[in-house]
Amino acid sequence: MSKQENGVVQPWPDQLILPDSLYTENIRQLHLSIEHEWDTSRRSACQIAAGRALWRHVINDPLAELLAGETYLKSLYEKIKRDCVNNAREVSGVMIAVRTLWFDQQLEEALSSFDCGGGATTQVVFLGAGMDTRAYRLSCLKECDIFEVDFPDVLQMKTTVLKEATNEQKQQMMTAKSLKRVAADLREKNWLEKLQASGLDLKKNTVWVLEGILYYLSHCHAMEVLNVIANKTASAHTVLLADFMNKQSTKMCSSIFHFYSDWPDQLLQSLGFSQVKLSQIGDPDAHFGLLHDPLNLFDKLRGVPRSLETHPDDGTPCCRLYLLQASGVPPIQTIP
Repeated sequence: MSKQENGVVQPWPDQLILPDSLYTENIRQLHLSIEHEWDTSRRSACQIAAGRALWRHVINDPLAELLAGETYLKSLYEKIKRDCVNNAREVSGVMIAVRTLWFDQQLEEALSSFDCGGGATTQVVFLGAGMDTRAYRLSCLKECDIFEVDFPDVLQMKTTVLKEATNEQKQQMMTAKSLKRVAADLREKNWLEKLQASGLDLKKNTVWVLEGILYYLSHCHAMEVLNVIANKTASAHTVLLADFMNKQSTKMCSSIFHFYSDWPDQLLQSLGFSQVKLSQIGDPDAHFGLLHDPLNLFDKLRGVPRSLETHPDDGTPCCRLYLLQASGVPPIQTIP
């Protein structure tokens, strides 16, 4: 693989070398079951982990390789290798890297915005947590109670892989104050009850993280989830971090992606969030120095009005991924 393209030194090795821990019998069998038994939405968790692993020069996640598995690591590496050889304007996985870093940064900023006087603990809820490892790699979570919500089989697989890691050289201590995994289906109405039964306190400051999950849900289920979170602003300082696809993006694979919003900032305001900020990949807060070619796809879209479905220059669909930060606080109680 060429070490320099577009005047930028490429950080990927000429050959992918995977850790021995991936080849233990238990880990191999676990990932074989993922490939044969999981549906697309579940397998996407391993694909995202592969992105974090192969973009390790900007994301420190020692657990990502084990959670991704050999198949997805090799697949993404071959795409990266091909992109570098072909001098592609965007290297495969860059969207995963930028999105991960954006969520990391916004989560840290959200936590610093809370008034945690009196030793109050902040809660962070990851809906559709998949193979997320922030509870192990972000120091800003050291005073936080973490809740990870996903399908039972996803959480069980993740727990088993991480237990295997404790017997290998990838052992890593949890940085969060506490971590609870809550098996629940966001398409069912009892997921919040399950969270509360696991210790979630709706009167405590809470950050809700919805990374790579909303567009897998139907419109009805996605709106139910967003409404539940928006309603919590009446009882506690609440921050929502989420990514949204626009309509054109969901058309890329309509059998997998369902929910979309062309104007998610307006949507969240209509639900009751008082402060909403929208970013697109390539914006100053969603760039991180990873988009080197000035003609990259993301910068190309940023200059096009959001109301347009196709690019005026070449007629290609305007497929966008919006990054949203929204917050709300309880109304000030006046003393009569």
